[in-house]
Amino acid sequence: MNLSPEAEAVFRYHERSKHRLDRYAPGPGHLDWANQPDPFRGFEGSARIALPLLADGLATRFAEVREGALPKASSLDRDSVATLLELSLGLSAWKSFRGSTWALRCNPSSGNLHPTEGYVVCPELPGLPAGVWHYVSRDHALERRCEPDAEAWEGAFPGGGIIVGFSSIHWREAWKYGMRAFRYCQHDVGHATAAVAYAAAALGWHARGLQGWGDADIARLLGLDRSGDFSGAEEEAPDLLMWVGRKPAEVTPAGLAQGLEHADWRGRANRLSQVHREWSDIDRVHAATKKPSMPPRDTPDPPQRPAPKAIPADVSAASLIRRRRSAVDFDGVTRIGSGAFFAMLSALLPRADAPPWAALPGTPRVHCALFVHRVDDLAPGLYLLVRQDPALPRLKQALGPGWPWSKAGPDGLPLYLLLEQDLRDHARLVSCHQDIAADSCFSLGFIAEFEDIVAGEPWRYRELFWETGLLGQVLYLEAEAAGVRGTGIGCFFDDEVHALLGLRDRRFQSLYHFTVGGPVDDPRLSTLPPYGDREPVPSLRKNPAR
Repeated sequence: MNLSPEAEAVFRYHERSKHRLDRYAPGPGHLDWANQPDPFRGFEGSARIALPLLADGLATRFAEVREGALPKASSLDRDSVATLLELSLGLSAWKSFRGSTWALRCNPSSGNLHPTEGYVVCPELPGLPAGVWHYVSRDHALERRCEPDAEAWEGAFPGGGIIVGFSSIHWREAWKYGMRAFRYCQHDVGHATAAVAYAAAALGWHARGLQGWGDADIARLLGLDRSGDFSGAEEEAPDLLMWVGRKPAEVTPAGLAQGLEHADWRGRANRLSQVHREWSDIDRVHAATKKPSMPPRDTPDPPQRPAPKAIPADVSAASLIRRRRSAVDFDGVTRIGSGAFFAMLSALLPRADAPPWAALPGTPRVHCALFVHRVDDLAPGLYLLVRQDPALPRLKQALGPGWPWSKAGPDGLPLYLLLEQDLRDHARLVSCHQDIAADSCFSLGFIAEFEDIVAGEPWRYRELFWETGLLGQVLYLEAEAAGVRGTGIGCFFDDEVHALLGLRDRRFQSLYHFTVGGPVDDPRLSTLPPYGDREPVPSLRKNPAR
C-alpha cells in the first residue's frame, strides 16, 4: 500500500502510543502536581455575560430524548443557549476531600482533565449580542471574543440556529498521560459532541456536525489562529463545529467570512502551566491529521429503527445528564437484566430520529467487542455488536476462522456470540490489569475500521476517536438510566485485545474501552453543588413533557 507522508505519520504514532504487556506508552514518569494545568481557560480583557441557571425548569424526560420524541422547540435566545451549555459543557458538581476540591462536568473527560474548550458563534439573539463567544464552565458565563460586522453576519445563520465549536488543549492531557494524550483529547471531543446533541434534543433542537469546514476554517472562525491572543499561553487545536437549531442547516465558511473581515477581537488567553514538557509525537500526529476544507459530503441518513426498549428510570433529561458520573470501582456482585443490557446495546445503533447520531453524520465505523460477565439469562463470554450490516463480512474475514458467530439477543439487534466462557481475567488483563473491567456487569472495546480509512484520509484518525467518544457518552447516560454506572477506560493493551479477537493486521484497531457495573462510592468524598454561590432561576418557559 502506497501511503502519503501524513498517513505514515499517523500509523507510526498509533503504534508508538500503544500500551504493551512489557512496557507502557511513553509518559511523564511522575506527576508534577505543582505544575498541574489550570482546568479552566479564560480570555482576560473580553466582555463577559453571566448566564442564568435554568436547567431545573426543563421538563423533557430522558426517555423521550433517547426515543426521539422531542418537545416543541424552545425559542432561540440567551436563556435557551444558557440551558444548552449548562447541560452539555457545564459543571455537574464539585468533589471535596481533605481540603482539596475539583469540579465535575456534564461532558466526560479522560482523567477529568478536560482538554476540550467550547465556543458559541451566534447572530444577535434576545439577551445575547452577535459574536464569537468562549464558554467558561466554572462560572457558567460567556466571554465575547469577537464582535463581528453585524449586518454581514445576520444572513449567515439560516433558519434560526447557532454554531457550537470545540478545540483541544493537548497539554492538559499530556501533563498526565504523555504521548497517548492525543488519543484521549479526541475521545473527549466525541464525549462533548454527544453531550451537546443530547442537551439540544432536550430543548427540541437539532444538532448536526458541519462537515465542509477544515481546521484552518475553524481556527479562523473561533480566533484560534490569532497567535498574539495566545502569546505565552497554551495553543488550542481546532476540532469541529456543530450546527444547533430549530431545524437542520448547513453553514459554510464563506457565509461567515464577510462578517469576520472587520471584526473586533478582544481577550488574551490565560497560561495554564508555568512549565511544559514538549511531546514531539503529539505535534507530528496533530500536523498529519489536519483536516482540509472540503465540500459537504452527501452522507446517508441513519436507518429508521425501532426505538430502544423502555428504561426503568423515569427522570428528567436534565436530572439524569447532571448526575452522570464516572465510576472508579465496581462491587463485583451487581447484575443487570438481559432486557436492560439489550436496550443499552440498541441505543448504540444509529437512528435517523434520535440524538446523538446527526452530530457525527456518516457511516458507522466503530463496533463493540463485549466481555459479558454478569447479565441475567445471557451466557458469560465474548460477543460482538456489529453497528452496520455491511461490516459483518469484513469483520468475519479480519477475525479469521474458528468463531461460531452465533446470533444472540432479540431480532434486529446485530449481536453475535463468539466464545462462551468466563472472561473476567482476560478483561482485567487487556485493560491494563484494572479490576473495573472484571468486576463489572460487562466491559467492551470499541473496534474501529481503521487501515483503509486512515490511509485514504489521515484526518479521519481523529474522527474515529470522536465516534468512540460519542458512543461512550451514550453508554454513560444509558447506564445511569438503568441504575448502574459506566466509566471509560483509556488504558488497555492494544495488541493483546487484537490477539484475543484474532486480529492480525491493521484493518481493525481497538481505540477505546468502557465498562458498566454496580458502583462503589468513596464515602470519604463530599459532593458540593456545581454553582453553589448562585441560585437557579425559575424558568418562565417550561417545555411540556410528551
